[in-house]
Amino acid sequence: MSKIIVITSGKGGVGKTTTAVNLGAAINYLGGEALVIDANLSTPNVGIHMNSPEVPINLNHVLLNKAEPHEAIYEHESGLKIMPSSLSIKELKKVKLDKLKNFKEKFGKLAEYVIVDSSAGLGIETTSAMELADEIIIVTNPELPSITDALKAVKIAEEMNKPIMGIVMTRVRKNKIEMQPESVKEMLETPVLGMIPEHIDIQRALNLKGPAVHTLPKSKPARAYKEIAARILNVEYNSRKDAPSIFELIFKKKK
Repeated sequence: MSKIIVITSGKGGVGKTTTAVNLGAAINYLGGEALVIDANLSTPNVGIHMNSPEVPINLNHVLLNKAEPHEAIYEHESGLKIMPSSLSIKELKKVKLDKLKNFKEKFGKLAEYVIVDSSAGLGIETTSAMELADEIIIVTNPELPSITDALKAVKIAEEMNKPIMGIVMTRVRKNKIEMQPESVKEMLETPVLGMIPEHIDIQRALNLKGPAVHTLPKSKPARAYKEIAARILNVEYNSRKDAPSIFELIFKKKK
């Protein structure tokens, strides 16, 4: 049975798209089947992250009944399947956001795990994506304004009767200034699925046009996303065994 997981947050810039593509790639890596749908129609970035910024058929065509969902799927070299949205403002104006929920059944047949990247904020575009969800993952940074906005996302999900799988904390530096996972869990009354370190390899992966899980598989962010995917799939994953050797670290520093 398939599961639709919507990735959302209370604000932009926290790493929703990075989380969506890397979680999808990590699920594939651990033996699952994932599809990432870019439901951030106003500012879509999945295609940019996955080297497919412009495609012949996209989610906009599906919502306008000009194409079937399976026709808008593209496979990245990593094996991860994506359904991008159009970068065109003209295309955006044609789409009625409330139609998204009508495709829940069709989307659910496309993969074992359908990861939906939602838009920034908590407006109609985000709530339309949340309507698709079987479960929701909320992405936040370990700072009070971001956590406060994440709390709003939690409340909206509860009002919509959408179960929250957990919180993914990104840009984690593990210093004494940022909020600790125990405090975040207590404030949001939601379990923390995992913590993604602040790391230059996230930017490197973007330049390499693929998820860090694929382009830099032994990096700290990639292993952190694999740990989250392992929890979702309920499979074992040993991050330490997947870590780079001392020789690989020395070689990387020289590059």
